Amino acid sequence: MEKLRFEFIVKAKPEDNKTNIYAITSITDTQNQTFVVPREYQAVHLHKEIIKHEIFDKIKNLQKRHDKRQVWITLTKEMKSTYLDDDNLQFDGFLLEKLEQSYESSSTAPTLSRKTENKTRLATEFSIQKFSRNTTNVKQWLDTFESECTRLQIDTDLQKVEILRLLLEDTCTDWYTSMIIKHTIDSDWLVWKKSLIETFVDKSWSPIRYAMNFKYIQGSMLEYALKKERLLLEINKSIDTQTLIYLIAIGLPNFIMDRIDREDLQEVNDLYNCIRGLENQTRKIETKKIFSTEKKYYKQEMKRGKVKKHEACIDLQVEKYCYKRPYRCSLQDKIEIEDQIVQLLKHELIEESYSPFAAPVTLAFKRDE
Repeated sequence: MEKLRFEFIVKAKPEDNKTNIYAITSITDTQNQTFVVPREYQAVHLHKEIIKHEIFDKIKNLQKRHDKRQVWITLTKEMKSTYLDDDNLQFDGFLLEKLEQSYESSSTAPTLSRKTENKTRLATEFSIQKFSRNTTNVKQWLDTFESECTRLQIDTDLQKVEILRLLLEDTCTDWYTSMIIKHTIDSDWLVWKKSLIETFVDKSWSPIRYAMNFKYIQGSMLEYALKKERLLLEINKSIDTQTLIYLIAIGLPNFIMDRIDREDLQEVNDLYNCIRGLENQTRKIETKKIFSTEKKYYKQEMKRGKVKKHEACIDLQVEKYCYKRPYRCSLQDKIEIEDQIVQLLKHELIEESYSPFAAPVTLAFKRDE
């Protein structure tokens, strides 16, 4: 073997992430066998014979981090003693490990688009909501993120940082870009984790107050219970089951809560089963009241304000305030309206009220400019 192919790459200095160095990561012989250079021997200043070679002047043209070149170099007598040991490749007496290639050379290095596609597909496998400025508990979200990384075998700091970008929304993407500029993508994961907590942690009582005071107002009681559970777990995932059940139940209407036997509730699902059964019964009762002939309110013989046998009156059958929904909307619009109301409540711009004298809030879609 009279010549070898060296792979040069620009990478971060191990003890200083902000400084770039030239490194030799692998050496390939004429039989297309590739040998890996250990990390402690990669710095190019250790390869004194390579630095003396005229080819290194061209390597210096590489300026950006992660730039790489593969260059064939005809070995001098000194290089042979440094890199060859009979038919083995070495570096100053250290035998290099051969890289086993299971694919053809044309497919060993996937294209950038393929790498991006793989990362995007991997991000969809995370069982976690995307992180945004509205995320209630930053530390809890990061704990879940790290456990998902362990499950999906994402071990290196670089992989975690790259996947994190795909799970950010809103202004968090600006924070990510700033971190790349300040610390580079090769910085330790602990640096990113600490910065994310310090930047977005919410030290106010608003999310806790909102979760604790969240009550059933209208619609499905089961949907209320599921949302209340999520809000409570977001502020404290270590909450005990009994306390979780009590906090969900306390937000139900009193006449529903009083019909639930507290001793029968061992798990949250037990409460859900009770709510589902009572919800079905309530619907049937309300339907019967609507079609009951005894409680129909109508004008008899054109006598205004009179009904059969007694004065006109209104009986409230359910402990809820009256509301109107005069306009129909799509499911997407309904979800958007509910999200807007949640944000207004969370930031204490509005508050829920059972008073008939409370001023209503009107939401209107802004016309696209």
